[in-house]
Amino acid sequence: MAVVTVDKLSKRYDSSHELAVKDVSFTVANGEFLVLLGPSGCGKSSVLRMIAGLEPITSGTVSIDGRVMNPVPAKDRDIAMVFQSYALYPHMDVYANLAFGLRRRHVTREEIDRRVQGVAAKLGLIPFLRRKPHALSGGQRQRVALGRAIVRDPKVFLFDEPLSNLDAALRVSTRNELIKQQHELGTTTIYVTHDQVEAMTMGDRICIMNRGQVVQVGRPLEVYRSPTDTFVARFLGNPPMNLLRGRLDPAGERTMLRLGDTAFELPGWTPTAFARQTDREVVAGVRPEDLYESPLPGLEARTVLLPVRVITVEPLGPETLLLLSLGGSDEELIARVGRDTALKNGDQTSIALDTAAVSLFDPTTTKVVTRPS
Repeated sequence: MAVVTVDKLSKRYDSSHELAVKDVSFTVANGEFLVLLGPSGCGKSSVLRMIAGLEPITSGTVSIDGRVMNPVPAKDRDIAMVFQSYALYPHMDVYANLAFGLRRRHVTREEIDRRVQGVAAKLGLIPFLRRKPHALSGGQRQRVALGRAIVRDPKVFLFDEPLSNLDAALRVSTRNELIKQQHELGTTTIYVTHDQVEAMTMGDRICIMNRGQVVQVGRPLEVYRSPTDTFVARFLGNPPMNLLRGRLDPAGERTMLRLGDTAFELPGWTPTAFARQTDREVVAGVRPEDLYESPLPGLEARTVLLPVRVITVEPLGPETLLLLSLGGSDEELIARVGRDTALKNGDQTSIALDTAAVSLFDPTTTKVVTRPS
């Protein structure tokens, strides 16, 4: 196990004048599972490949247990990487694929057999040890790729979108297997994905990247509930956070927020918290699950009713999504409500908003306005 430290890591490819990765810094604790999350092209795979030693570093450092890895060849970094494409050797059977890395390290035949048999048993691969990759399903190939990494007993695991080629059902089962194996092994792990469900369910912490830079790092629910800017607010969550144009109005010691035709007090916020935003436009962030068909019992005091028109009703089985038009504006928002809703397209109604769950963002910088402590 190991501590991985990435310090001001940058990467510029020969074909571009722009940096693909810009001053990325984070630390992965011993045994931690860190997820690098972001849209395609944000630089997360480049970061992973630089950690692995597969990509030259333009500037910055990668350290493992305090030792700078920049000059160390990939084969000597004691890192195992699992790729999106599995990268299995097609002419070798499963046993040989699992044993390949150990043979290159001149591990004894008895030790190779002990490790391969042990990992194959853990991953349910014993019946397939003599099969070639072409005779395996996608999920089985992924387990072989995972087993090849585990059998080496490395200091660090690196995963580059390993589940993206699997269908939905296999993705869930393989994801659960990955989580189980990482918890059992306790190996420091860095996992790259653009899938927020994978990030939320697998990571001890999430590092969100955008345009080559780290935007926010934190525990999954912490990042979900308290996004640092509007990019994180929209990227994390399905459906994403509603972002609505609003205006702050001071009212003595209280601060009122106006959304469309409705003005209401923001509990816990004082006018001094908005020294730069008072009498200015703001962006109000509301998660779909913080909107209700009726006020929650016991929370009526902090609930406001917003007049809305139902545009579409989307039943999803356990829940229903409502696309709504906000009264007094041209804004639309999405509410996640119960499966038994009686609302129909075109209905005029009110939706209950939990005012304590509102996030506020500066419309110019897109950064969150810090809530008073």
